Amino acid sequence: MSTTDIGTTDIGTTAPQGSAAAALVTADQLRMGESRSLRFEGRDHGSGISFFLVDNDPGMGPGLHRHPYTETWTVLAGQATITIGDQQLVATAGDTAVVQPGVWHGFTNTGTGPLRIMCVHASATMVQEWLEA
Repeated sequence: MSTTDIGTTDIGTTAPQGSAAAALVTADQLRMGESRSLRFEGRDHGSGISFFLVDNDPGMGPGLHRHPYTETWTVLAGQATITIGDQQLVATAGDTAVVQPGVWHGFTNTGTGPLRIMCVHASATMVQEWLEA
């Protein structure tokens, strides 16, 4: 196996030449209380991205909010009605939606079963501003 010196990354971490920095973060470490959803904040694990792996029942979802960076959603199972600005989109398994920085957005599980959706934040730290506090 060959190695490459990757030097300093854009998030300020360094991997020495010949080393393989690897980490496994278990689902139990990421679980949000009693929820089935998971929260991964990149800065805590040397990653430049963060994510929620949401597992919601019908009718559930976050209220309108926005971020100072791009957020990308991929529906893994179920159906979501996604609000991006003044648009409403219906997404099902395999569909991906991208929200630009500063745009109000949210989603609701409008299916008949659980919604599993990966919400990737293009930031090592999650920053959310809620429309209604």
